[in-house]
Amino acid sequence: MATATDKSQMVTATAKYVRSSARKTRLVADLVRGKGVAEAQAILAYSTRAASEPLRKVLQSALANADHNAGLNVQQLVIAELTVNEGPTIRRFRPRAQGRATRINKRTCHITIGLAPAIDRPQGRGK
Repeated sequence: MATATDKSQMVTATAKYVRSSARKTRLVADLVRGKGVAEAQAILAYSTRAASEPLRKVLQSALANADHNAGLNVQQLVIAELTVNEGPTIRRFRPRAQGRATRINKRTCHITIGLAPAIDRPQGRGK
C-alpha cells in the first residue's frame, strides 16, 4: 500500500488568482487529495465541475516540475498536499430598483499542489 509519502522530496506548483470561489474548488480538491497521480488525473478529466480544469492544469504543472526540476519518477508520485486558499475578491455593482445598487462579489482562489514519492509500507498484521 502506498499511502505514506516522503515529504522531504516534495515538489509543488501553484496557480494564483483562479476565477473560481475557494468553496467550489475545495469540493473538487477533496476528491483527489491523497490519491496517486494517475488516479487523480482520471478523476479530474471526467469531473463535470468547472473547478476541475484549473486543478488539472496545476497537477500537470507539478508533474512537469517533478520530472524536469527534481528528476523524480512520475509514476510513483502521490498528492501529498493540496490546499485551496481564498484570493482577493473583485467587487462589482449591479443597478437595482429605485436607484439602489447591490454588490456582486467575484471571488478568486489560490491552488497549491504538492507531490511526493510514495513510500511502500509492508502489509502486516494488526489494526
